[in-house]
Amino acid sequence: MMIAATTPEMPAATKMPAPASVPPMSDEGQYGRCIAASKRVRWDIDKDVIRARQFDRNDKFLPDGLSLVQDFPFLSSDEKRFLSQVQGRTYANMFGLVERFINAKVLELGQHYWMSDQVALEALVRFSDEELKHQELFRRIERMMQDAMPEGYFFGAKPNDVAAVVLNKSTWAILALTLHIELFTQLHYRQSIKPDGGLSPVFKDVLFYHWKEECQHAILDELEWIRHDATISPEARDAAVNDFIELVGAVDGILQMQASADMQYFASFMAMRGHQLDEPVQNAVAKGLLKAYRWQYILSGAQHPHFVNVLTDLTTDGQRMRIQTALATLM
Repeated sequence: MMIAATTPEMPAATKMPAPASVPPMSDEGQYGRCIAASKRVRWDIDKDVIRARQFDRNDKFLPDGLSLVQDFPFLSSDEKRFLSQVQGRTYANMFGLVERFINAKVLELGQHYWMSDQVALEALVRFSDEELKHQELFRRIERMMQDAMPEGYFFGAKPNDVAAVVLNKSTWAILALTLHIELFTQLHYRQSIKPDGGLSPVFKDVLFYHWKEECQHAILDELEWIRHDATISPEARDAAVNDFIELVGAVDGILQMQASADMQYFASFMAMRGHQLDEPVQNAVAKGLLKAYRWQYILSGAQHPHFVNVLTDLTTDGQRMRIQTALATLM
């Protein structure tokens, strides 16, 4: 499934439906705890995160556990560091991208609670507000990285184009993809980013504060996915599994495009240093970048134990086999 190059007509799935006539059931305690967490960890972009700092080109942006630069033994330490910076810039842009459609879906989900559960409504409104802030944060980070890095970087996917495609899929599939994203965000921070003492202090703080608010988002994603799942038929759920597989394929299409663009940017940087990369090396870099991106944005979330557990509760053996077969082609 390919993302359209131009913005298509906004699909009906993105339009706000009328409030439900029957108030949905919700776990008020969990929604309330998400509100409390939102209040407790709330942060400001300038005062808490950026703090008038800039990026230093002597710093690594992404940890080795995400960038997989250890797979490039033919590169020097300086070249590996720059490759981590390229990947860090793409990492920021990817989050800005996915949060566009996540926020649109969260606003849509909130309408179910307009005339019923005001605690759940507040939790989702706070979720939306935080996602808008995250989008602004990553736009700021892109501008700061642009100032710190050589010219020529290109991020090809357009947030509105991608959101229009994603939001045309079933709510079940979108919530599955969203929980997958929120969970890998936590996994990346805890396992790779937090323990790495050699990262850019600015970017490490960006990812730390982003992680703090994504923790309660994952809880809300799961609650809403389970709530929605209870309202659909087995046939609709089976079709939604196909939608989820197609969305993962669409994400992979973006990753293939960006891995190629980032390889070209890296090759241009090497050429400026007087080192022309021959075709086999360029192919190896492109292949390594795609492997790293598939790990970062697809496989680390799909293999997350909690995602697997929730998916197992909501699907049949045959449906999970279809998902696993699709994922196997990316490994």
